[in-house]
Amino acid sequence: MVGCGRVGSELAMQLSEEGHSVVVIDKNREAFRRLTRFHGKTLIGSGFDRDVLFQADASHADALAAVTSGDNTNILCARIARDNYAIKNVVARIYDPQRADIYMKLGIPTVATSLWTTQQVKRWMLPSDESVEWTDGTGTLHLVERILPDRLAGRPISDFNLGVNVRVVGIVRAGQGRVNIEGLFAQEDDVLEFLVTATGATELATFLEGTP
Repeated sequence: MVGCGRVGSELAMQLSEEGHSVVVIDKNREAFRRLTRFHGKTLIGSGFDRDVLFQADASHADALAAVTSGDNTNILCARIARDNYAIKNVVARIYDPQRADIYMKLGIPTVATSLWTTQQVKRWMLPSDESVEWTDGTGTLHLVERILPDRLAGRPISDFNLGVNVRVVGIVRAGQGRVNIEGLFAQEDDVLEFLVTATGATELATFLEGTP
């Protein structure tokens, strides 16, 4: 986690409490005071400093979130994490949503400040997360949000309607959400919104985790 502001600290504590090994990097020592329920490691410095990343054992990290207050810093951290350390799941916070398309073309998922929550960034860091966004009053219908596996890019969105228990109801692409998805084809880094039954949730998980 690069940046220990409100969202960075909340996410770091949440991941730490779930048993993940977490390292938080921030230039300001005082920022670590936000970590009131944290069992990981803290490092003072920059998220693109080689020595700091060495101390963070970045070469063995599964995910990195760059959540500082600067767009350029966040993108630089994310690119270094992906290109130099082969970290699979990276995400960068941006304040200028007009840059989202540019960064997406670089292969870096971004979340604009207006949409930035701990749950949003957690989805990019932990794509296998099975959290449910909403459940109807009867407890039988659930709205879930899932990141599209790269292997499914290029397929018609309609292919992801699985029988009677799974329906695609929306898509978030390059920071923009839409419900008019008829005729669309899936792209890398798409976030899909599904309406599922309890049975459908299992079917969807099996489908998304399946082999090519």
